[in-house]
Amino acid sequence: MKRIDAILHVALAMALGGAALAPLDAQSKDKKKDPDQIGNRDVGTGVNFYSLEKEIALGKQLAQEVEREAKLVDAPIPAEFINRLAQNLARNSDIKVPVTAKMIDSDQVNAFALPGGFLFVNAGLVLKADTEAELASAMAHEIAHVAARHGTRQASRGRIVDFASLPLIFLGGWPGYAIRQGAGLALPLTFLKFSRGFEQEADLLGLQYIYKAGYDPTAFIDFFEKMESLERKKPGTVSELFRSHPNTAVRIKSAQKNVQELLAQQPQYVITTSEFNEVKQQLEKSLNRRKSKPGDTGPTLRRSTQGSPDRVDGRESAPDKDDERPTLKRRNPLNPDMPASAVPEGTARIF
Repeated sequence: MKRIDAILHVALAMALGGAALAPLDAQSKDKKKDPDQIGNRDVGTGVNFYSLEKEIALGKQLAQEVEREAKLVDAPIPAEFINRLAQNLARNSDIKVPVTAKMIDSDQVNAFALPGGFLFVNAGLVLKADTEAELASAMAHEIAHVAARHGTRQASRGRIVDFASLPLIFLGGWPGYAIRQGAGLALPLTFLKFSRGFEQEADLLGLQYIYKAGYDPTAFIDFFEKMESLERKKPGTVSELFRSHPNTAVRIKSAQKNVQELLAQQPQYVITTSEFNEVKQQLEKSLNRRKSKPGDTGPTLRRSTQGSPDRVDGRESAPDKDDERPTLKRRNPLNPDMPASAVPEGTARIF
């Protein structure tokens, strides 16, 4: 009983002690609006019962559960691309933990970040993004959640309110609420669904991260407008977790204001790259193959190509063993012998 009383006193002191830090919080808020301060500011301050070490351990445990339950995309090019994009965004963020990003083989539009730097992106999100900058926008938002330690900060807030569960903080437990993902995942809701204030902060920080990484910040606005339109046209395509974010119209208006007021205009921005296009092509090909794969019952039919051969650039091409059109490599106009995927530079938007 004395132990619980002591814990309550510590929790209340931490919760009430925030009033004495008001001037410091004001300075912190100013820095959060300055992209030049990225990396030199602590955006994860606030009541938190988890050390960074415990946060990483918790995230690793949850990530292992995800990998046990979900089918990951293990094709080298998409898998390496998504992790490399995450590393680039992390280098241009306030994050203080290593980042690992993996792709889930699901056509539902979703991405989520677990405490400690574990990021998962659905293949469906990649396919719905028209440009690399749009994909980077969604990933930067999730990385911002990790940088600001929203998962464990929110869990800590919940524990202060629910005094009965406070001892669990020191035992490494968490509330048993769970959210079911499109890929069939059950994870603690506390670490995935954030308060409106935390979502707005992740929008602010994520916008700065893609800007710092060289991407067009207006892609952030374009992507979330697209998600809103997509959900209206085909309900259920976008994950419940994405739909639970704050009102999209409000977010778009806020992002437009932040772009105008906080981000200095650059002479050029990255919009997309040939590598992103190659990744999308691979994912689309894999998705089409899965949809056209015959079931376990009924005859297997093969289309006849006699009299109606496939034609590419005026040439006939026989279908491969999977009855698909061959994938032709685009050529680099500067060097006809070099495929387009070898071109290091992406498409830039000039202002």
